[in-house]
Amino acid sequence: MNLLKKKINFSVEAKKKLLKINNQIDLAIFKIFKCIKKKNKVMICGNGGSAADAQHLSAEFIDRLRPKINRKPLSILNLALDNSHLTACSNDFSFKYVFSRSLEAFGKKGDILIIISTSGNSKNILEVLKKSKNMGVFSIGFLGNKGGNAKKHCDLPLIVESDTTSVIQETHIFLGHYILESVEKKIIKR
Repeated sequence: MNLLKKKINFSVEAKKKLLKINNQIDLAIFKIFKCIKKKNKVMICGNGGSAADAQHLSAEFIDRLRPKINRKPLSILNLALDNSHLTACSNDFSFKYVFSRSLEAFGKKGDILIIISTSGNSKNILEVLKKSKNMGVFSIGFLGNKGGNAKKHCDLPLIVESDTTSVIQETHIFLGHYILESVEKKIIKR
């Protein structure tokens, strides 16, 4: 089997495993829809490639996912905010707090936090999950492998069963698109 075919099959298998957590995915869709319906906000964060995925999904939440579907923007905030915040917080406090300080500044009970992490072990992800618990902010984790330490701190872990970072990341973006499209459909039906 050539390498391309092998890679494609590996990716498809990881996505098929999402069927095992279909009920959790449906719950995530329901929770996000209810959050938006109540005029609360979704906050999202991740590191590295997962930070890019968080930014990607937040842009589609605010603007649109599907070209022919024009709707009002949905309330989402990327907790990375900007380079000034990231560098100031890292310098003045610690990189460990870059997301938890943003959550503390903008989050409130009734909001939802989505974290994206392939390992589930990043200190800043664990810190923001702990802060979300203390604040009463429901957390959804897009995780990989076995979920890492984040699994036990997430209210709703959605785990991609793979130990290959690239496969986890592409499955996270697929999952994010699926969830967003499902939420969008519920909002448009209202």
